[in-house]
Amino acid sequence: MALGRATRPSSSAFYDGGSFAGRGIGAIVSERGVDAHGQMRRYLSHIFSDLSLSEQEDIIARTMDVWVESLLEKGPREEGFEMGKSFEMMKFDIIGKLAFGETFGGIETGALADAMKRFPTLARLAKPLLRRKIWELTEDTRKNEDFAIDLINRRIRRGESSRKYFMTRILQKRDPAQVSDLQLTAHTSDFSLAGSETTGTALSAIMYYLLRTPKAMSKLQSEIRGSFETYSEIDSRSTLGLSYLEGVILEGLRIYPPLPLALPRVGPNGGDTVDGHVLPSGFSGSPVVIVSTHPIAASLSPTNFKDPQAFKPERWLSKNQTDMQEASQPFSLGTRGCMGRKYLLEMLTTLAKVLWKYDLELVNTLLDWQRDSEMHTLWREPALWVRVRERTA
Repeated sequence: MALGRATRPSSSAFYDGGSFAGRGIGAIVSERGVDAHGQMRRYLSHIFSDLSLSEQEDIIARTMDVWVESLLEKGPREEGFEMGKSFEMMKFDIIGKLAFGETFGGIETGALADAMKRFPTLARLAKPLLRRKIWELTEDTRKNEDFAIDLINRRIRRGESSRKYFMTRILQKRDPAQVSDLQLTAHTSDFSLAGSETTGTALSAIMYYLLRTPKAMSKLQSEIRGSFETYSEIDSRSTLGLSYLEGVILEGLRIYPPLPLALPRVGPNGGDTVDGHVLPSGFSGSPVVIVSTHPIAASLSPTNFKDPQAFKPERWLSKNQTDMQEASQPFSLGTRGCMGRKYLLEMLTTLAKVLWKYDLELVNTLLDWQRDSEMHTLWREPALWVRVRERTA
């Protein structure tokens, strides 16, 4: 169930536990107040503008290229390597570079624990998602609550940079009287978790479904390799015209939404009517009414999509009479929708570079992505063990 912007629903009490470092500081994800959230969104929106993304292109590309080259270090081994974790580490390093001008060292070490130690807030948020063994490796993050704040303070002391990191734009635009250093750290923590975890999840699922659907993989590789004579031609602009690649990503986001949780909202003041159903007011003076749309229920419903469990990128190549494409909303909608949806361009470029350069093979052919996944606040997806070899044609 979705409500229009005019109704201005607010976030429910579900978000109350999200204050930064237990200090009562709300950020863009956890702030419940409509007006306060709107102010935050306006302040932060410029870092996701077309101009800002264009300025960040070379920073993203250099980090991505280091990651692509690193795949050959472990990929050719018979046992392969865990590509899902590798996707996540690449995203951590990109976000670290954009936010702080330094990476988390994830590509080099491949260590989730090291990244969590550098960003203790992420470790606390991610604790329910991590297996016990991994969490034990990051237990000492609780002794280092102020590290993220120190990281931001170092970045602030360095001042504006000639490189257009997104933190540069934030510092240029912020009024210190309105946005404290602590709140700046909270926003960055939210972006880092959302940007690395959800994008890594999406890329892992997409790669799995490509490897399990040889016809789709072959068609995508043909499109990519037929469009570029050299690896260096591939960037966020040149991949925009690849329609099948875009269909692959949209289908992956549909069949495995990276944020599987139904985001709860309080019903609008005065109530509303949605699809003929009357919703009472969820505000003071009335019983609290929570409304939401579950992304999995919507995107995997046979009412909305024909053969919903089948991975069919071609369903996105044109409007059709069998699929309700609008039912898949992986970035959510309205004033609470994901601000970073334009970073979808990174997924286009990532897949294009990997599949132009390498041939991949799934190691565990018995893996069933849906069956073997667990859903908490975010997904706990299964390990994606893949062999990587330089392309043969």
